Amino acid sequence: MARVKGAMMTRKRRNKTLKLAKGYWGAKSKHFKMAKQAVMKSGNYAYIGRKQKKRDFRALWITRISAQAKVNGINYSQLMHGLKLAGINLNRKMLAEIAVSDKDAFAAIVAKAKEALK
Repeated sequence: MARVKGAMMTRKRRNKTLKLAKGYWGAKSKHFKMAKQAVMKSGNYAYIGRKQKKRDFRALWITRISAQAKVNGINYSQLMHGLKLAGINLNRKMLAEIAVSDKDAFAAIVAKAKEALK
């Protein structure tokens, strides 16, 4: 029976890593050992970045809602509490979008929240 050697799979595995490292500076894109380390590190950065992106966008939405709420004479926490009491289930992303694009509609939502607080 013929002897099986792993050259083909080893080469495929190495080429896959080198393909992921394409565009990296210096030897990190050419040498397998350095490319492997760089790809692992970049994978960690990407994983962390996906979490940070969610965090950053939520903070942005809250800032936008808060700014528009102040224009309408209420603070952010009171607005959110009023919306909960009024039974208005809008997430922060949609509230921020309304606050930026349709100020009259946002004013109407704030009026409902103020009414529920009384």
